[in-house]
Amino acid sequence: MAFERACAVADVAADGAYAVTLGGQDVAVARDGDTFYAVEDQCSHALVALSEGEVADCRIECWLHGSEFDLRTGQPSGLPATEPVATFPVEVRDGEVYVDVTTTLNGVRPSD
Repeated sequence: MAFERACAVADVAADGAYAVTLGGQDVAVARDGDTFYAVEDQCSHALVALSEGEVADCRIECWLHGSEFDLRTGQPSGLPATEPVATFPVEVRDGEVYVDVTTTLNGVRPSD
């Protein structure tokens, strides 16, 4: 795995998301309580940044049309989105969040 520093833990608001680009891939680093996740930062329906949406109950919501995606699996939980987004491995070390964008946890290929 090729983990890269994405941000500091403090950069990600509680129950929020932080946008970062790693290896040319736009990523939303999301925080649900004390757990961090990384998903492709693009709604599979409307192609807008998921990092601008709300995070709650292990889901991130697209601010434009309200689609929600499970932060663990990338699966949408309601319309209008029907396709999942890519999810990436995350490690937290010494107050820093690291993400590996060369590997997807759910097998979904990130959109270009």
